[in-house]
Amino acid sequence: MQNRTHTCDELRLSDAGKKVRLSGWMENVREVGGNLAFVVLRDFYGTTQLVIEEEGLLRQVTSLNKESVISVTGTVRERDNKNPRMNTGEIEVVVSEWKLLNTSKTPPFAIEDRCDAGENLRLAWRYLDLRRPCMQKNLILRHKCVQSIRRFLDDEGFLEIE
Repeated sequence: MQNRTHTCDELRLSDAGKKVRLSGWMENVREVGGNLAFVVLRDFYGTTQLVIEEEGLLRQVTSLNKESVISVTGTVRERDNKNPRMNTGEIEVVVSEWKLLNTSKTPPFAIEDRCDAGENLRLAWRYLDLRRPCMQKNLILRHKCVQSIRRFLDDEGFLEIE
């Protein structure tokens, strides 16, 4: 089974009407009413807003903790209230089915850019800390710098020997 057709930062308004499958961590769940909830799904690449409009699905999803890993299938549609701060802020995915891939206990600190947890706690739980967007940006920047250095040295005829 393929866990996803797209990443959470990939869908745009041009994808409206497509049936997609996304997988990732549940970052936030906001219940609006008895039959409506919004879930922010996050993976390494970004976030996408999910809409749950069925009472049965709503009960199942809202019973999970943040950071639980889920896979959802749904249809992309244009959002009524667009969010310019999100790359995927013009669309949302209306969930038709979902699958729990892994449950999560409540994390020892919030997985978000601003984190009040001390460095010792973040180091003890570094695999969670690396999910924070600012830490991912740091890893990507480091990767790009090292790749650039390696390309330059290779072009100059140097050999990397370990």
